[in-house]
Amino acid sequence: MKQVKFLFAFCFFHLFVLFNADAQEMNARIIINSDKVQGTNKQVYTALQGALTEFVNNRKWTDATFAVNEKIDCTITIIVNEHADNLFKTELQIQARRPVYNSGYTTTLLNFQDKQLDFEYVEFSPLEYTNNTLENNLTATIVYYIYLILGIDFDSFSPKGGATFFQQAQQIVNLTQSQPGWNGWKAFESTRNRHAVITAFTENQADAFREMWYVYHRKGLDEMAANPDRGRTTLIESLSVLEQYKSARPSSVLLQMFADAKLDEIVAVYSKANLQEKQNGTTMLTNIFPAASSRIEAINK
Repeated sequence: MKQVKFLFAFCFFHLFVLFNADAQEMNARIIINSDKVQGTNKQVYTALQGALTEFVNNRKWTDATFAVNEKIDCTITIIVNEHADNLFKTELQIQARRPVYNSGYTTTLLNFQDKQLDFEYVEFSPLEYTNNTLENNLTATIVYYIYLILGIDFDSFSPKGGATFFQQAQQIVNLTQSQPGWNGWKAFESTRNRHAVITAFTENQADAFREMWYVYHRKGLDEMAANPDRGRTTLIESLSVLEQYKSARPSSVLLQMFADAKLDEIVAVYSKANLQEKQNGTTMLTNIFPAASSRIEAINK
């Protein structure tokens, strides 16, 4: 009965019901870290933090119905590197999580660092966003990451369920191309900027990766409370897609994003596997993520 209730609540309401509702989708914590900046008016950071929190959490970003306990938990940290007059030179750390069925465990969906965000902000000025109209680099970037988080979250509940949100993030990237002074958006400027990330999620080669993302979460993690062995086996088997994806896209940002969000969790899952699975997993993961070999070796401890 609990399984039926979960499927109804998470798959039906969270993914497919398209009615207007009062409950917003995001439960975001916004942090402005100004430790690197000395001798400036700290009140402006408090004002910016409050304005961004209201901007993200008090707006409806989708047509889907969200219950209060279905809101997506995320943290957006803006690290201020320089601040002069109204110009901010910053970097971002974006994290998002979702609960695992019938457990107190939350799994990380996104743990991404964006090192390029310069913007102008005047204290107490309103933050606004209208579809297909970008006011400044700050709101464009924040909205882009909201849609990216929504896409990744919905993909974890339904096969390619986040397609609409990835398309909306792509539309923001397209609109920014007419803003040459905004950084972080240009094609080939970086293999990890906003253009590169959304291109990786929306190209055809990502289809298998996104299907794996769904199986990993819905048929793997979410199944482990009811049947740990079956859930673990399904999760482990789903990872074979990563080998194929690396062969097709060896330098894709998706591989690093997956490692940043999931590698420690995968190591913990493998730690409960049998000896043969551990050995196979260590070999496979080391081939895919050679720079993380020391973390992967923890499987065998």
